[in-house]
Amino acid sequence: MDDTFFVVDTSCFISANLIANSTSAICFDRILRLGRIAMSDSILTEYTEVIYRKKLDKYLTQSKRIAILTALEKNAVFFNVVEKIDSCEDKKDNMFLELAVACNASCIISGDFHLLVMHPFRKIPILNPTDFLVSYNI
Repeated sequence: MDDTFFVVDTSCFISANLIANSTSAICFDRILRLGRIAMSDSILTEYTEVIYRKKLDKYLTQSKRIAILTALEKNAVFFNVVEKIDSCEDKKDNMFLELAVACNASCIISGDFHLLVMHPFRKIPILNPTDFLVSYNI
């Protein structure tokens, strides 16, 4: 378990924390049972920026946002991204590929079409939450 890392894109992370018992939430729980969440500074920055968007104010209180980010940091392993990757059509998604390569991820979990069409990337599976749950059924 100590060397099993998963990369989670922003939409799956937000969905997992907004909608209890959603596929993304179940997926996130399974990730924590199977291994650890891989994290980089740029992805944590994006998660933080998105979770504090005004449109989420009606769903998340300040204390809930802090609790989500605190739990994330407790359950994540930070990696330094060394290799710059420019393979994804949506350039802002390259950070997930960079992190996956840096940590030799077991899988990238994403709902983003631009990442999903790259499955697999350098032998790293890129799966949507439903396919992840099927593939990593425990």
